[in-house]
Amino acid sequence: MRLARRLALTLALPLAAVSLAACGSGINLDEPIEGPSWRLVLLGDQPVAPGDDPARNPQLQFDRSSGRMSGSGGCNRMSGSYTRSASQLKLGQIAATKMACGDPARNTLETQFFQALQATASYRLQGPGRMALLDGTGRTVAVFEAVR
Repeated sequence: MRLARRLALTLALPLAAVSLAACGSGINLDEPIEGPSWRLVLLGDQPVAPGDDPARNPQLQFDRSSGRMSGSGGCNRMSGSYTRSASQLKLGQIAATKMACGDPARNTLETQFFQALQATASYRLQGPGRMALLDGTGRTVAVFEAVR
């Protein structure tokens, strides 16, 4: 009997340590993506620096009650539908305003951002307040940080 108890403790302690280590990672897989505004920080593997006007930074926000997402591409406001199931994320057709963008680089960034959103098949939380969008092959197309 004593041997069985010692064996059980020997096996249980490493499992408990692994479980506690996972809790300390700061990643909550149940954390909803709805709520915060998500500011684009990486498009593909290219960093996206915030601009002088936070309202014009490429960003998006998800609204669970309406099933809609909205945001900014950097020049134009955008919106569209989305569906989310576990880590699967599908964005519907994006509608955007058609304002002129005086900066060609920002216009290019916006076009690439909208393309990345349309290619999204899933998402992954990379830590507290950090989310990656992935395409159908699992390649990261965009990374965001939560703005609360």
